[in-house]
Amino acid sequence: MTGQAGQSADSLIAEIDKAVAAESIRAETGEFAKRWITEPQFGKFRDTIAADISAGNWETVESCFWEEIAFGTGGRRGPMAEYGSATINERTIAESAYGLAAYFQETTGRTDGRAAISHDSRNRSREFAELTASVMAGLGLKVFIFEAIRSTPELSFAVRHLNCDVGVMISASHNPPADNGFKAYWNTGGQVVAPYDKGIVQKVYEATDIPIANFDEAVADGRIEIIGEALDNSYIDAMLKLTLSENRNLKAIFSPLHGVGETSVYKLLQAAGFGDISIFEPHRAPDGNFPNVPDQLPNPENARVFEPIVEHAKQEDIGLVLASDPDADRIAASVRCSKTGEYVVLSGNQIGALICDYIVKKRSAARPPIDGAIGNPFTSHLTSEHYIVETLVTTQLTATIAKAAGLKVVDELLVGFKFIGEAMDQHGPDKFVFGTEESLGYLAGDYARDKDAAIAALYLAELAAELAADDKTLLDHLGSLYAEHGYFSERTRNDYAYGPTGKALIDGLMEILRTTPPTELGGVTLTSVSDYGNHEVRDLPSNAKSADLPQPQGNLLIFHGTHDDCRIRFAARPSGTEPKIKFYLFAEPHGPAGDDVDGHRARTDARLDEFEAALGSWIEPKLK
Repeated sequence: MTGQAGQSADSLIAEIDKAVAAESIRAETGEFAKRWITEPQFGKFRDTIAADISAGNWETVESCFWEEIAFGTGGRRGPMAEYGSATINERTIAESAYGLAAYFQETTGRTDGRAAISHDSRNRSREFAELTASVMAGLGLKVFIFEAIRSTPELSFAVRHLNCDVGVMISASHNPPADNGFKAYWNTGGQVVAPYDKGIVQKVYEATDIPIANFDEAVADGRIEIIGEALDNSYIDAMLKLTLSENRNLKAIFSPLHGVGETSVYKLLQAAGFGDISIFEPHRAPDGNFPNVPDQLPNPENARVFEPIVEHAKQEDIGLVLASDPDADRIAASVRCSKTGEYVVLSGNQIGALICDYIVKKRSAARPPIDGAIGNPFTSHLTSEHYIVETLVTTQLTATIAKAAGLKVVDELLVGFKFIGEAMDQHGPDKFVFGTEESLGYLAGDYARDKDAAIAALYLAELAAELAADDKTLLDHLGSLYAEHGYFSERTRNDYAYGPTGKALIDGLMEILRTTPPTELGGVTLTSVSDYGNHEVRDLPSNAKSADLPQPQGNLLIFHGTHDDCRIRFAARPSGTEPKIKFYLFAEPHGPAGDDVDGHRARTDARLDEFEAALGSWIEPKLK
């Protein structure tokens, strides 16, 4: 077995051992690299790896092999490269496709199956989608693949509509241009959850020789079927049935951030009759390099993405700006303030509260169904059996709105919309009203089991149009919600730590938070912590267990604190898809704001500012 210029595997291994000894790469990196140059399934990559080893490109070797890329909250996601266990490449995509299909077949005892596959506008996404289709066809599955780019929620819809057993979306969501990923779906149309996730991972790691059909031949003989317009129409029709208003008098602008949002968000808004919502041309063309997005970072949670769009909106006298992420499962909004004329970017929690209130009020005003009548179940009258779903780190304002309307709230869920989709099926989709998470993810109706920027954009547009008829904006209405239910202040903090040392730092910080947590920060006394990893509640400052904590199970900590002004809590969790630890901060004053919304807001925000600054000072030295 030889590498570049006839270099033997033994000599390459010797070079790797020398690099480990010299601390040019880590020992774990060396073991992964050795596997890729000795095991036959990696043979096509051996010469490229050998060239980097021979040239002493140890930084490249380290970045490609420092870990075995894991399945996280949203599947498998990371930087693209030509090779390596730690990157998204031809082999790791093929392994992922094999793992999903092989696990399905093993658990069902079948040798066939049905799969739906889609992809976004990222670099290499079409290549990886066709490779995924070829692997699954090679394993005997009937594969449906979209003709071109489509949104993640349409993939979820397709899995359900086509009665598929599994689905795949090739996307890295809002990550930088260098990244790509593999999102795995089960037959519900939701992303895989336990126990399927662990079973798929095991199959991925067991993969050796992977059968791969020739894509063109599989299309010609029907093993792979190209899908497109007919399914698009069914998807759009499913959402049009959920409309709650006839008012379409709204001037707004939408940006897909060089992603796929025109195929879903903009197409739905146009089909619904919003003829005065335009598309932001500099962001219109699908482009995996995201050239016209500030910093080339297409994350609508980042207020900077709105800067060029808002400048255009000012010139055109447009008061509402919408933007979706590259795979169009998240929607964000910037709204012109009627008092100052400045544009304010709404948080994911604020958008969720606005949509929830809109749906609840519209459906609460609907007439109860006539006995024996058949209509759209979503627009029927709400009862006490109906429910909304949110995660443990989503604003309590949404839950407060739902409870005030007599609805149930399902909120003991870990981070990730897949858990909201799972809860829909557990509690009955016929009574599902709305699902929301703080990171701009929303769903209504039962046509899908993943968040959808399109349906959320439709409701934001409908609400904005109705408010505009009374010379009000989404910001004005948000103020009325605070007056009625209380002001809720939330924000997130992301602390990044890259590479193998970064992962160790993040793991170490989570361990410190568990074993020796802070007990006072910024004048807030922390009184308890809910540990969803160890299933227990611990009192502070003793950190002694005081109660058992039921499911869910996950690496999530939620700290609770008190202050004279308000209640404070914060959550901490390592990201499943990015090299960071994420903190969620919440402040809730004692009681509704009433006529003093501005005062409540100022006091609560100031308290959370102090708390966040103190938390940051406590965190930062521990990630160095």
